[in-house]
Amino acid sequence: MNNAALLDPARLDRADTEVRLEPFPFLVAHGQLPAEARAALEQDFPRYSSAGFFPYDPADCGPSVNALVEQLTTPAFADAIGRRLGIDNLGRYPTLVTLCRFLNKRHGTIHTDSRSKVATALLYLNTQWPDTSDGCLRFLSRIDDIDALVAPELKPLYGEFAVFKRCDNSFHGHLPYEGERRVIQVAWLTSEEEKLRKTKRGNFSRAFKKLFGKLDTRLGAGRDRNASHRD
Repeated sequence: MNNAALLDPARLDRADTEVRLEPFPFLVAHGQLPAEARAALEQDFPRYSSAGFFPYDPADCGPSVNALVEQLTTPAFADAIGRRLGIDNLGRYPTLVTLCRFLNKRHGTIHTDSRSKVATALLYLNTQWPDTSDGCLRFLSRIDDIDALVAPELKPLYGEFAVFKRCDNSFHGHLPYEGERRVIQVAWLTSEEEKLRKTKRGNFSRAFKKLFGKLDTRLGAGRDRNASHRD
């Protein structure tokens, strides 16, 4: 598998790519990853022990995922996105990368993203998805209606790609879902100071999740031992 060919901005011009500038600028593109990279990316995706988004750490990932993150965050790829969404020189902004393997049902609430973000991209990596709308990305016209779609919902399947410009009305979310939902998220931020602030907060959250996961495992083992004693 050739890591150099993981992403190609020319794929953004496929006939089935959808670009909208209203009610806010967004792009939905399909088939953005080569089929021959699927097995390596599945193998190299980090095995987080709890749900939610984690700050990108190369040590968590195998080589193909690290190569993919590197290509996603190049100024050239950002500028290709920016040209399609009317964002001048998107590649000049610092990037923050987070990854998610599992969701729980509290995720997906409708929101716009914070003002510290210029744009956000989501690249999905699930090899399959159940026949349900649960967990599928929706771009919306209202913050109070998950059914107010402005485009067809996007299943989080391998190679599906969505990016949007952060606006006061860039409403998006999904129906509650619990389970595996692999995604790499790239946010272009307004400043290095915002990146530092978010990185610190993300690292704290990461440490908390790891501690909580260990405690939960220990408690679970205790419950199992208690159960066996009761038996």
